Amino acid sequence: MLNTTGATVANTNPFFEKYNTPYGVPPFDKIVASDYLPAFEEGIKQHEKEIEAIANNPAPPTFENTIAALDYSGKLLSNVSMVFFNLLESTSNDTMQSIAEKITPMLTAHNDNIMLNENLFHRIETLYNNREKLKLTPEQQRVLEEEYKDFVHQGASLTPAQKEQLREINTTLAMLELKFSNNLLAETNDFKLILDNKADLAGLPENVIQTAAEQAKTDGVPGKWVFTMQKNSWIPFLTYSTHRDLREKLYRGYFMRCDNNNAYDNKQIILDIMKNRIEQANLLGYKTPADYILSDKMAKTPARVDTLLMQLWRPSVAKAKEEVNEMQAIIDKEHGGFKLAPWDWWYYAEKVRKEKYDLNEDELKPYFKLENVRNGAFEVAHKLYGLNFTQLKDMPVYHSDVDVFKVTDASGNLIGILYTDYYPRPSKTVGAWMDNFRGQYIENGENVRPVIVNVGNLAKPTATEPSLLSMDDVTTLFHEFGHALQGLLSQVTYPSISGTNVPRDFVEFPSQFMENFAFEPEVMKLYAFNYKTGKLMPQALMDKIHKSAYFNQGFDMTELLAAAILDMKWHELSSIKGIQIDQFEKEQMEQIGLIPEILPRYRSTYFKHIFSDDYAAGYYSYPWAAVIDKDAFSLFKEKGIFDPATANALKTDILERGNSVDLMKAYVKFRGREPKVDALLKSKGLE
Repeated sequence: MLNTTGATVANTNPFFEKYNTPYGVPPFDKIVASDYLPAFEEGIKQHEKEIEAIANNPAPPTFENTIAALDYSGKLLSNVSMVFFNLLESTSNDTMQSIAEKITPMLTAHNDNIMLNENLFHRIETLYNNREKLKLTPEQQRVLEEEYKDFVHQGASLTPAQKEQLREINTTLAMLELKFSNNLLAETNDFKLILDNKADLAGLPENVIQTAAEQAKTDGVPGKWVFTMQKNSWIPFLTYSTHRDLREKLYRGYFMRCDNNNAYDNKQIILDIMKNRIEQANLLGYKTPADYILSDKMAKTPARVDTLLMQLWRPSVAKAKEEVNEMQAIIDKEHGGFKLAPWDWWYYAEKVRKEKYDLNEDELKPYFKLENVRNGAFEVAHKLYGLNFTQLKDMPVYHSDVDVFKVTDASGNLIGILYTDYYPRPSKTVGAWMDNFRGQYIENGENVRPVIVNVGNLAKPTATEPSLLSMDDVTTLFHEFGHALQGLLSQVTYPSISGTNVPRDFVEFPSQFMENFAFEPEVMKLYAFNYKTGKLMPQALMDKIHKSAYFNQGFDMTELLAAAILDMKWHELSSIKGIQIDQFEKEQMEQIGLIPEILPRYRSTYFKHIFSDDYAAGYYSYPWAAVIDKDAFSLFKEKGIFDPATANALKTDILERGNSVDLMKAYVKFRGREPKVDALLKSKGLE
């Protein structure tokens, strides 16, 4: 093929050809690291040429020659970006990180070249100012309005001198955020609790010990036991280990990540990020980063976010204090002689669960085999939306842990392709997420179906057991699958508004909504089979799970809200003068009354959501969306959790629509009113 300069491009790079694969998935088996940089460079060149043609078109601007042309442009760049950045998170290494360092400033400059292009913005602004006369469809009207707002939000209305200043800030921020992420991955992998005395394993279930032994073999220390910063490793240790000193050591390793004054320390990086975000906000006419970021979100203002967070905070921390008292009573009864500390929480919470609900997490795990839970989530999607999932063999994958599924509707029509990648590895970022390898859109009459990936860090199989999930793992799987469903079900025309391309404070609604199904008795009967006997979980055990619905909810909500409030406190700053990271965090948490037994879900130095990903002044979206998801699920509880009419309304009014409609109006159409906080408080036992 020829590149935009007319030179011949070698056709061995798989990104330069139409994917010759089943369903047009990326040819992972043919992609090598050396393909990325040339593909990025060529993708940028092609996109630049397309943008130039749109911006300098001598014909008057129309929706088709400007907005639609912009939306469909940059396909090569999009293809390589979706593959590279997904794999950077899930199969990272020094080579991938080196490529990221090279292409990040290139991509930042390229984005600025588009968003700050005066001719292009003039065409968009002309259309926007005359939008009522253009006879657009509602979806086209939405795309035009969103495109215009996005350009203004990213600086299109600035003076030439201000634009140059913004370019410098954007490039600096992109590199700082990449460095933050790289440091966190390195520090997470760097800390390991290595035990060589069997007595130190006291209290741990056999499957936890087996997993630690296999981790030791992987790490080159056979005969020992290794516990890591992956949650499927450190939470079981904190839950069951009788050695308080070792629980503290492992927990400190976790909460001190990137705060150890070493090569991976993130404190100065955070200050540099905030300095540049404040300058960016000021340049764009806002007092603080929070004011700027929220201006185009559903919440609109920091004050509205703060009001919601504090409305939920007060009953949550009150509940957490009750939970502390319950656990302290057990410590005192056992003559422990100490006050409950954060590294004691999981251990004594498990004792409370056994004492109050006769429920043992280890008793549940045999019923939560990963493949069964995944099939249960698939069956929920079948009952709600008529979807069918068929595993595909011999598909190109980027790692041997990955499975691939074809998703079809009730008539056999292709809905999309779903990749699942659930096991932890050193090359993978901690946590769980959903992303696209291809988004859904319609072009030239063809409905291009999406290719979605769900990634997690769930329990790995051992030599003697399959992957057995905790209740938290089950919830995580359903959560990310909810994101996947929004991506899969999308039925819109334009790429920029398809799937999960929705406001940050709405994107968590479909995912958290799916969490509600995980432990409903009707749903557990679809997947909760003992992996040894094949027998369904006894009704008595399901009843115990149901009765324990309020268990530890004070803790869960308090650590979540503390993180969301910490995020807002950072982004409500108008200056970083005199700020010391740890002291600032401590003061803010003391000010809201966070109890010493609980830390925020993420401390600042490893708060990747807000300092590296897209959740800056946006972590509130989890409790914000929780209000909506619990309100929506209360309707399903009223009508029946698989009620066809209710499920179809949710699908057609919201899940299929992407960002093609005003999503609060779409929710009101579905629910008949705006969401109320009552259902969330009730579900957590916080009324």
